[in-house]
Amino acid sequence: MKKVGMLLFTAIMLSAFSILPSRTSIHIDEREFLVNQFQQTRDQLLKSLEGLTDAQLKFKPAQDRWSINECLEHIILAEKGMYDMEQKLVKEAPNPEKRKEITATDEDIIKRMNDRSHKAKAPEFAIPKGTYATTAEEIQAFTDQRNRIIEEIKVTQDDLRNHVLITPNMPPVDAYQFLLMMANHSARHTQQIEEIKTDPAYPKDALQ
Repeated sequence: MKKVGMLLFTAIMLSAFSILPSRTSIHIDEREFLVNQFQQTRDQLLKSLEGLTDAQLKFKPAQDRWSINECLEHIILAEKGMYDMEQKLVKEAPNPEKRKEITATDEDIIKRMNDRSHKAKAPEFAIPKGTYATTAEEIQAFTDQRNRIIEEIKVTQDDLRNHVLITPNMPPVDAYQFLLMMANHSARHTQQIEEIKTDPAYPKDALQ
């Protein structure tokens, strides 16, 4: 009788644990911080575009420099490419043994992405091509894409800390850090947009 009772207890415990949701690899505060990074950088970018005229949006400080419209399209393209890469990474087998190769902290990632003293060449897939007919369409495309990513991050159960990205083009980072890079990539180009506005030849005909 005692043996039957123990078997029943064991069965109940196993059943209870089997219905628990799988634990996410990131803590609540990490998730909130990441979501906040995406929300803040979204809002900063949208604010930087408020009230700009077509002339201002299309102005290029030099032939080899991007306009504000081109900066925005670059953000959209880069964000899609980076998120696709992150989603592919977390579908692969986790490689926690690679974590020892990560030298940057989360804070380092944010700081480096916001440091515009170090320039980087955009990959081919992220070079603006003049895809959007209007700036309104472009802004809507960015907003829709960013909001979808935010909603997915809010509920993801992906093991973001134990999937480490190893590429020849950048130091190793985990999937969580790669998403931080992605959020702050738009902040980097929001800075670029603000720099364009300070150019002496920038049209000063905004409707304030």
